[in-house]
Amino acid sequence: MTDASQSLDSIKTIGVLGAGQMGGGIAWVAAATGYQVLLADLDLAHAEKGKAKIAKGLQRRVDKGKLDAAAREEILARITPVESIAGLAPADFAVEAATENIELKKKLFKALDEAMPAGKIIASNTSSISITLLAAVTSRPELVVGMHFMNPVPVMKLVELIRGLATSDATYEVTAALARKLGKTVITSKDCPGFIVNRILIPLINEACFALQEGLGSAEDIDTGAKLGLNHPMGPLQLADLIGLDTCLAIAEVLHRELGDDKYRPANNLRMHVAAGWLGRKTGRGFYDYSKR
Repeated sequence: MTDASQSLDSIKTIGVLGAGQMGGGIAWVAAATGYQVLLADLDLAHAEKGKAKIAKGLQRRVDKGKLDAAAREEILARITPVESIAGLAPADFAVEAATENIELKKKLFKALDEAMPAGKIIASNTSSISITLLAAVTSRPELVVGMHFMNPVPVMKLVELIRGLATSDATYEVTAALARKLGKTVITSKDCPGFIVNRILIPLINEACFALQEGLGSAEDIDTGAKLGLNHPMGPLQLADLIGLDTCLAIAEVLHRELGDDKYRPANNLRMHVAAGWLGRKTGRGFYDYSKR
C-alpha cells in the first residue's frame, strides 16, 4: 500500500520520462517551481537534446523581458539529463510523458516500476489511455495516477487528474497537491477514454478535419470561424498542428475503438497527413506550412 512517507513535502526530485514537447514542458515547470528534475528519454543524447530545447524556450522568455537571465540558469541547473529509465531511481515522484501508444506506455510503466523505489508514485501524462490498464502492469497499482498536463505546459494552467480503479486516495491527494504547487488548476476525470478534455476536444478537431475534407471551407475559414464565431483563442486545425496530428489521430483511434461509436472515426485527411509525415508544427508542415515562418 502507499508508503506513509509519500507526501508533498517528501517530494524533492521529480523524474520525467520523455524529453519531447510534453516531457520537456513538465521538466521546465517542475524546475521553475524549485524541484530537482531527472530527465530521461531513449538515451542520454535524446535527454540532453530535450534540455537544449528547454534552454531555447527559456532564452526566448529572457529576450522578451519575461524572465531574468539568472533565473534561466537556475532553472536549467536543476534539470539533469540521465542515460536511461534506471537513472530515474533517485526521484521521489515520476511522470511518464512518452508517445500516445498503448504498448509503448505499458512497456515503459513496467520499466518505471522496476526502477522506482517502493512507495513512490508513478504518474502518466497520457491524454487518452486507461490508467487502470497502465497500473495493471506494475506491482503498485494503488500508486499509479493520470496527470494530464495541457500543451504548452509552461503556459496552460490546467492539469487533468485521472484515478485508475486501484488509485488510492493518498496517491490522488499527493498528486493534486503537487499539481497545485506547480501553479496548475486541477480537474478530476473518471478513467474513461479521452477523459474530460480530449473527449470534448478531439471530436471538435476531427469534425474540423471532416469539414476541410468535404470542402466546406478552407483551413483559414474554418479556423477563423471558430476563433471569431465561437470565441476560441485558436482554430481547431491550428490547434491540431500545435498538438501534433499523430497525437490527435492516436487519441481519435482510442475514442473510436474504446467507445465503439462511429461518430469518433478519424477523418481520412487526418490519417493521410500523418501517413505523409505532415504532423504539424514539429515537422514544419501540417494543415499549414510552417517551413517559412
